[in-house]
Amino acid sequence: MNRKKLDYASAGVDIAAADKAKAKIKELAKTTFNRSVLSEIGSFGGFFKPDLGGIRNPVLVSSSDGVGTKLKLAFMSNRHNTIGEDIVNHCVNDILVHGAKPLFFLDYIATGKLKPETVVSIIEGIARGCQKAGMALIGGETAEMPDFYQPGEYDLAGFIVGIVEQDKIINGERIAEGDILIGLASNGLHTNGYSLARKSVFDVAGMKFDDYVESVGMSIGAALLVTHKSYLYPVGRLLDEYNIKGMAHITGGGIAGNLIRILPENMRAVIRKKAWVVPTIFQFIRQAGSIHDSAMYQAFNMGIGYILVVSEKDAVRISDSLKALGETPYIIGEIERGKRDVVLREA
Repeated sequence: MNRKKLDYASAGVDIAAADKAKAKIKELAKTTFNRSVLSEIGSFGGFFKPDLGGIRNPVLVSSSDGVGTKLKLAFMSNRHNTIGEDIVNHCVNDILVHGAKPLFFLDYIATGKLKPETVVSIIEGIARGCQKAGMALIGGETAEMPDFYQPGEYDLAGFIVGIVEQDKIINGERIAEGDILIGLASNGLHTNGYSLARKSVFDVAGMKFDDYVESVGMSIGAALLVTHKSYLYPVGRLLDEYNIKGMAHITGGGIAGNLIRILPENMRAVIRKKAWVVPTIFQFIRQAGSIHDSAMYQAFNMGIGYILVVSEKDAVRISDSLKALGETPYIIGEIERGKRDVVLREA
């Protein structure tokens, strides 16, 4: 009995397609390289010799994350060139809250059947985000796992390493009664709340990706795919000039779930919900799914993507500096003495 001999291709793994994708990935990664990168893409490890730039007591700050079910929007639209920038900016913001400057980035892409053009499109976004952040994409992993993912779907994760002077680490421990909370406007959902958003607009309201929303000024799909904003440029410019006591990146869990992570045990943050205008996209999602207000604030950033905690005497100057840098800052609340908590008030 003659049996056809098995090989990797018959098992569903296309090595030739993977090699094609990796060749293009090398080209894209090189566009992010600087003199600190000592290795080529394709080595077993990435080599990075940091320029300490006068830092006496360097501390490395790292973070890893994904973009959640925002990926479903990329699958629906077959638009994959922004989702990579989403994960880069998310990770940049996560280490920025500690005052860290990004050094290098690695990615992980896993799929059932590898399509070189899709992988390259994802990496284009990652490379673009890395270039804007001034950091190098020095490696990653592209895994092809047949039967593990649905056709046309993939998962994406990112890993970032940054650096900060030890005595300039920002962790919230100096937050005190009377400090002011400055919120920076988001440009949409960023990378959180997409399971609820998709349920609301596509399942409950029965909308399609390309359905136009008059109040938002674009299709619902385009509005949901808006790239996660990076706060590196404006906030980075402030770190050496002002006394920033604490910062929070508003991601999963909303304002309350993230701000509480930096509060000392005997301090609570009081947020005034009317201090800023909630963007139309959130209002539309709420109405489309008849979502309770508390659930909205738990799942979404509601228009505030990043929060700074500063001394009252510095608040106006910092707010003015942020405006000069093109940001939309809001004075959204203050710190009070009390049990560690975040309180959202209507007025």
